[in-house]
Amino acid sequence: MKKALGILLAGIMLVVGMAGAGGAQEGWPDQLRVMAGPPGGNWFALGGALADLWTKGTLQTTSSTGGGVSNVINTDNGKGDLGFSVTSLVGAALKGEEPFKKATPNAVVLANLYRQYTYFIMRKDYAEKNGVKSVGDVVAKKLPLRFATLKPGTASEFVVKALFAKGYGVSYDDLKAWGGSVEFSSYEDGGNLLADNHLDCFAFSVGGTASTVMQIEQQVDVVILPIDEAARNALADAYGTVTFTVEPGVYKCVTEPVPVVGDYTCIVGRKDLPDDLVTALCRTMWEDKGNLEKAVGDMKELTPGEAVPEKVASHPAAAAYWAGVR
Repeated sequence: MKKALGILLAGIMLVVGMAGAGGAQEGWPDQLRVMAGPPGGNWFALGGALADLWTKGTLQTTSSTGGGVSNVINTDNGKGDLGFSVTSLVGAALKGEEPFKKATPNAVVLANLYRQYTYFIMRKDYAEKNGVKSVGDVVAKKLPLRFATLKPGTASEFVVKALFAKGYGVSYDDLKAWGGSVEFSSYEDGGNLLADNHLDCFAFSVGGTASTVMQIEQQVDVVILPIDEAARNALADAYGTVTFTVEPGVYKCVTEPVPVVGDYTCIVGRKDLPDDLVTALCRTMWEDKGNLEKAVGDMKELTPGEAVPEKVASHPAAAAYWAGVR
């Protein structure tokens, strides 16, 4: 009886030790800490789904709240192991540029997950009155523009502010000096201000087919402004953004292709995570992509061809994995 009980206990201990696909292997941390986003958002939901997936398939993983800027900082300093951000923010962090106070060399990309489009939505009557065909026309003509974007500290505001600075050589202060105004708002409030004629232009980053844009279209006639090629290239060189095209048929206000600044929601990870662990994390995520799509539909956009940024550092093992499954 004692022998049988001993065998049973040993078996239980073996099963416990095997939790998370064998538990921590040599050189691996005991568990992983994923920093997600505020409760109720896509990042929060995706953080929980990834934690469950990696716990079952790779290593015990926990998920907590976080933010695009803080997740990069806390990955770099080891307060967390992985987190969500946008690729352009990682590009800025690696250089130690605003909103970061110093470079974060230990925070690199494990995967671009899904696309982010930066929309400059302008009232159609303002665009027609002032002959505005692109964002560059506002700058060239120094138009008095009632402008809004999301709150400082958000990925949207970072990209918009950086586009003005790197792409067009202007700042919020310049917009004000031309007789305009700059406000910081939520998606919903900004759309309402545009519809009520309290704004001329509202800019933000969001997914490719955005209900926010559709809601604005239902309230007021608008145009989505193209972002000039030179400005897009300048921002790409600075922070690794790309160009996406809004095609006709997505929104009723778009009747011809509109080039805009493109970015990605990404997973940031510690550069000093072991190669075999990173490979296992990427493999588990890719092979169980269907479960992640159930949590956040945008995860259908995860592809090996777009997972590795062109101009922002990736973890070497992650880059190798995605190249191998193309």
